[in-house]
Amino acid sequence: MRTFFRIAGIMWADVFAYYVLWMMMVYLTDVWKLDFTHAAAIINIWRGSALVLPLLFVHLADAFLGNLCTLLLTSLSYTLGLGLLWMSTPPVLSKINENCTEYKPECIGDQQKQLFYAALALIAVGMAGHLTSLPSFMAEQTQLIENEFMATATRAEEQGGGSGCCLVCRSMLGGFMGILIPIIGLIIVTYVKPWGVQFGVSALFALGSLVVFLSGIFSYNYVSPQGSELTIVFRVFVAAFRKMFCRCPQDVNQLYESNDVGGAENHAFLLHTKSLRCLDKAAIILPQPTLEEQQQQRWKLCRVTEVEATKISIRMIPLWITIILCGLVSAIGDTYFLQQATSLNRKLGRIKLPLIFLLWFYDQSKSLFTKIFVMAASITTLFGRQTSTRRYVSSIGIAISIMFSVLCCIAAAKVETRRLETARNHGLIDKPDNEKVGMSMFWLLPQFALLGGLDGIREFSVGYLVNDQAPNSMIKYFNYVSMGSFGVGIMGSAVSVYVVGRISKKISGINWFQSTLNKSRLDNYYWVLAALSAVNLVGFVLLAWFYRYREPTDEELEEPEFEETETNLFNHIE
Repeated sequence: MRTFFRIAGIMWADVFAYYVLWMMMVYLTDVWKLDFTHAAAIINIWRGSALVLPLLFVHLADAFLGNLCTLLLTSLSYTLGLGLLWMSTPPVLSKINENCTEYKPECIGDQQKQLFYAALALIAVGMAGHLTSLPSFMAEQTQLIENEFMATATRAEEQGGGSGCCLVCRSMLGGFMGILIPIIGLIIVTYVKPWGVQFGVSALFALGSLVVFLSGIFSYNYVSPQGSELTIVFRVFVAAFRKMFCRCPQDVNQLYESNDVGGAENHAFLLHTKSLRCLDKAAIILPQPTLEEQQQQRWKLCRVTEVEATKISIRMIPLWITIILCGLVSAIGDTYFLQQATSLNRKLGRIKLPLIFLLWFYDQSKSLFTKIFVMAASITTLFGRQTSTRRYVSSIGIAISIMFSVLCCIAAAKVETRRLETARNHGLIDKPDNEKVGMSMFWLLPQFALLGGLDGIREFSVGYLVNDQAPNSMIKYFNYVSMGSFGVGIMGSAVSVYVVGRISKKISGINWFQSTLNKSRLDNYYWVLAALSAVNLVGFVLLAWFYRYREPTDEELEEPEFEETETNLFNHIE
């Protein structure tokens, strides 16, 4: 049980920091007094990079470092980043820098800004490393955790019933901490006003979890790097390019079969397809030198299965472009939506709700919509045990998530138009954004609920499609490519705001994005996103209709394909 709690401590620290860091937009606009577009650009580039980097880290972990080293290094980066974030607040280094201690822009010097940006970079590295190595490392320790649990149970039986109760309490502690840590995060974010204290407590949590993790460093089951399957894609391109101008044999099909004899033991064979024939050269055996010599040169000769895996990667590029546009919409959730909330009335009767309530509502909506879709998908799969049924479940899910993005942008545009009218009626157009307009924060709940549906259904459906279409050895990497595509969309939000602002100024003479929210026309930007999402929906429907889906090979169908999927579906519900 010790190993489980050592690893789980890192996850609990991540959950706590998640609630604190979600308020970063408010910190930049209230303390640094940045324009809301500038603050949103910083947040989106930071969040997006944390989702793009996992593809790099999973390659490093599999090819060079291993999950233990990757997790250790990125945890150090994460802890150091949170520490620098705490040090960047005005009160911490005020005596050294001779600055004031108040949370005002004049109290933030160049050194604090440098520490802040360095902290964001280190935190992004830590988050990316945890996304890749933490689940894999936990899986590597499964046998060790089971052995510790059995040893604890044996001792409990030898010592009597009291120890058995203690074992049950330890088993329940993990779930209890998973509930307690978010509650503590909510309390601190709600009632602890100084930003330095919030960031400092997050850094202490991360440091404590790292120390606990290091306490068992010599007891973990270390698995050496087994090699990265991502290298296959590069090998195929290099091999195909090298043979581009050579004279290859005419009987290509026979050569493909000869080349796949004695293939890799850990890969299921993929049947040769006629698409993207330019890559087939990578698997063609040349007359000279001998076959044995060519097989030793892995960057000159690839198996048919490896070529077909690369083809599947290329054919899924349009899907990843669709995900990029979903990320563009999701980026407005903890930036512009949160900035809207700061100008609205947060009272529910006599109770003033904290802004973090919106994050809780988003998480609950995300979970609810995902469970509803998974239940519907499970029922559909039960009545249709064909491969096409599985295929339609994932495609329909992605289409539904894009529909949620359209509805989310429309709802946000309507609410923002109403907020601007209310601000204009109360003479608040020229006032700062923190001046409350006579409108309740609860008007924002529909757009947060729809945003949760977008993210939840998209995550499940994209993962489901990847599991169905990707080669078995490449599923993990395809999932991280999908995550990276979503991160590119989040980072692209900063570019889209700049482009839309320039176009709006050129057409109407007024930039839709001004120094304050009340002077801007954020509702028009939401309408633009709604139109882009609608185009994205049409494009995905056409893509799903004409996409050449991969049929499972005989080796992949040795075990019932449906049973595995059904288990995943119901596990997701739980």
